[in-house]
Amino acid sequence: MTHLSVEMLAADATEPITSAGHAQLGIAVLAGIAVIVLLITRFKLHAFLSLIVGSLALGAAAGAPLDKAIASFSAGLGATVAGTGVLIALGAVLGKLLADSGGADQIVDTILARAGSRVMPWAMVLIAGIVGLPIFFEVGIVLLIPVVLLVAKRGNFSLMRIGVPALAGLSVMHGLIPPHPGPLAAIDAVGANLGVTLALGVVVAIPTGIIAGPVFSRYAARWVDVRPPERLVPERASDELEKRPGFGITVATVLLPVAMMLTKALADIVVDDPGHTVRKVFDVVGSPLIALLTAVVVGMFTLGRSAGFTRGRIATTVEKSLAPIAGVLLIVGAGGGFKQTLVDAGVGQMILDLSKGWHISALLLAWLIAVAIRLATGSATVATISAAGLVAPLAAEMSTTHGALLVLAIGCGSLFFSHVNDAGFWMVKEYFGMNVGQTLKTWSVMETLISVVGMACVLLLSLAL
Repeated sequence: MTHLSVEMLAADATEPITSAGHAQLGIAVLAGIAVIVLLITRFKLHAFLSLIVGSLALGAAAGAPLDKAIASFSAGLGATVAGTGVLIALGAVLGKLLADSGGADQIVDTILARAGSRVMPWAMVLIAGIVGLPIFFEVGIVLLIPVVLLVAKRGNFSLMRIGVPALAGLSVMHGLIPPHPGPLAAIDAVGANLGVTLALGVVVAIPTGIIAGPVFSRYAARWVDVRPPERLVPERASDELEKRPGFGITVATVLLPVAMMLTKALADIVVDDPGHTVRKVFDVVGSPLIALLTAVVVGMFTLGRSAGFTRGRIATTVEKSLAPIAGVLLIVGAGGGFKQTLVDAGVGQMILDLSKGWHISALLLAWLIAVAIRLATGSATVATISAAGLVAPLAAEMSTTHGALLVLAIGCGSLFFSHVNDAGFWMVKEYFGMNVGQTLKTWSVMETLISVVGMACVLLLSLAL
């Protein structure tokens, strides 16, 4: 789920670095993934180094010149760090301010006082769904992780019982609900109605989020028992403070970037002309970078000053927030590099070529194509764009409702089984302190549940509407 622009991804998908045949390219993909998994699990090599080696192995197996394979990996790493990496850093600063000022303690104490252990997973999926509505998946993670980790630790909950519902809420929004880039691109490609797609997307998202979130988290907690990583869980700073920010101002600060990005989403819907001054203003105000940067600056006053911090103390807090995420940034960036190597090798185009002879229903075809491209490239947005482009001609004879369902089928397929070629996989792994096997049993299975349950809901709606 690497945070790249739709235009960039679409362009990247059409620039293969090799002319290898389908069989050779398929073997190369399997070889690259196998190398990564083997180096991490068998030889205990750091994931950052394993992803670099795996990317080069993929390029070599595909017959690509080494310099082009390196260029693809570097471009993917750079684009990921430039986009997602900066957001992770800003989110870490905001999270540290939230923790050191006692603001996170205020939120956690309030939630624990008002929600029992049975209600907590449901509360987390609801909060994540609302927060994830207008923002990218990665942004939602960096905003919610401090709360998830603190709730799990203070309330003595299983991290999976709390974390999986939050991840499910964010992921469902990312794949199914506009104004996320994937759904918007699919709506444009197939000529679907945005309002109908949004309405039906919510109908599909609710049962899907419930099953993949609170319900599945019960089993995930049994399969994987991990504690919140101590290096990422803030200490209870408020015990040493004379005062801390109020609940209202703390929540307002956390939701500020969400509100700013939501205004951009609303402006995109209300104002049709991309060149209109209002659209241009909100494109800037609602960009993830500006929204999080604004929240950090505001947080220095609403959180830091409210806790009695001096300017020096605030500066120290900001400095200390960046060290723990260095490893996360490198791994997420390398995951983006591996994904870009796959895309530039022409894997997405290979899947499209192979699927042209399939004779099945349009909704199921769209889902299967998106699944195949998602598995091969690791990018939900690439899968959505490619699948939408392939099945777009079929939408011409569809009703408005079924055109919207076609978009949702593509979105469901784009979320299927996130694994080692997805930067989001490594992001979740590092934040939750899991190994590769544990991440596959929890995060990857959760993503698959979202894809399958969501598609089942789409098919049921297609029969009823």
